Amino acid sequence: MAKKKVSDIDVSGKKVFVRVDYNVPMDSNGNITDYTRIDASLPTLRYLLEKGASVILASHLGRPKGRDPKYSLLPVQKALSERLGVNVKFVPDCIGEEVKKEIANLKPGEVLLLENVRFYKEEEANDENFAKQWADLVDVYVCDAFGSVHRAHASVEALPRIMKQQGKPAVAGFLVEKELEYLDNAISNPKRPFAAILGGSKVSTKIGVIESLLQKVDKLLIGGGMMFTFYKAMGLDVGNSLLEKEYVSTAFEILQKAKEKGVEIILPVDVVVTDNIENPQKIKVVAKNEIPADMIGVDIGPATIKLFSDELKNCKTIFWNGPLGVFEKDEFAKGTIEIAKVLANLKDAVKIIGGGDSAAAVAKAGVESKMTHISTGGGASLEFIEGKPLPGIVVLDDK
Repeated sequence: MAKKKVSDIDVSGKKVFVRVDYNVPMDSNGNITDYTRIDASLPTLRYLLEKGASVILASHLGRPKGRDPKYSLLPVQKALSERLGVNVKFVPDCIGEEVKKEIANLKPGEVLLLENVRFYKEEEANDENFAKQWADLVDVYVCDAFGSVHRAHASVEALPRIMKQQGKPAVAGFLVEKELEYLDNAISNPKRPFAAILGGSKVSTKIGVIESLLQKVDKLLIGGGMMFTFYKAMGLDVGNSLLEKEYVSTAFEILQKAKEKGVEIILPVDVVVTDNIENPQKIKVVAKNEIPADMIGVDIGPATIKLFSDELKNCKTIFWNGPLGVFEKDEFAKGTIEIAKVLANLKDAVKIIGGGDSAAAVAKAGVESKMTHISTGGGASLEFIEGKPLPGIVVLDDK
């Protein structure tokens, strides 16, 4: 998927619209709690400023219903100014007369952050008239929001499409280029053995990914809430654990397909169970075939941590998406944290973390620096692996 990148075009003196992903987590006081996505955008922004571009930044934050101050990007403006070392201007809207005026007055080397694009329903509706209001004001489009490229939204798909019709370039930023390169190399040309670790709560959201990975991996390790649907497919009782009954037959078919393809599916051999996730009174470890009827599986057990560690130690490429237990609660985070540490200690392997909760888990384990690549887009990385076209990438100029 060879797309032009920002360094392939002349941006000097141009007004450059950069779609970034500043959908950052905040606490109840509006303080940013994780700067990863802001920091990930800095190489592209620094390059544009060095080349004398005027930079206009657009992003969404959360899922606001209309204009909601709780979802304002104002806290991002402060953080970005500090991290970029430039006084980033802010306009409290993303379209309209004030935005027009600010963009017109923006000088080379200056940065303007627009307010949350999702304050308008036209953004998620991929409305062309909405996108055209930006297209008419800028000279270049740069996509650096990998976390959003799987969504056909106005600032992601309609805008670059309209700008191309106007004869203006639409290219990838350095972050998007890096994401595509790592994911493409890992999936198309992996060093073997190639293992994937899939966790998370539901089989239903990962069927396409599992089927795609079965064509590529040597082994597939499954944990998280989805393991109980596989257990059920094997005829095991799962107690009160999360179970997608309507996907039990699908899980059974996946196990059969893996067998036919010679792909090893490795499921947990023991489980941490509790009586109550929110307010646990009882927590214990049981074998996979001994889950009590009145208890809930919440993590992989110690024997599984050892099993997974042994299975991974000779692998040369590992892709991981989804936590292996209810890792937001410290009592049930051990499996996820321990496997993150196992990956950290593998010296010769390419280790790709597929964004979202997996990235948060690696951060919680304190081993981010030991991973080869941590994707900034969980949904986008999964859809890429599944082989789905990503609207925000397809629309960019080809090399």
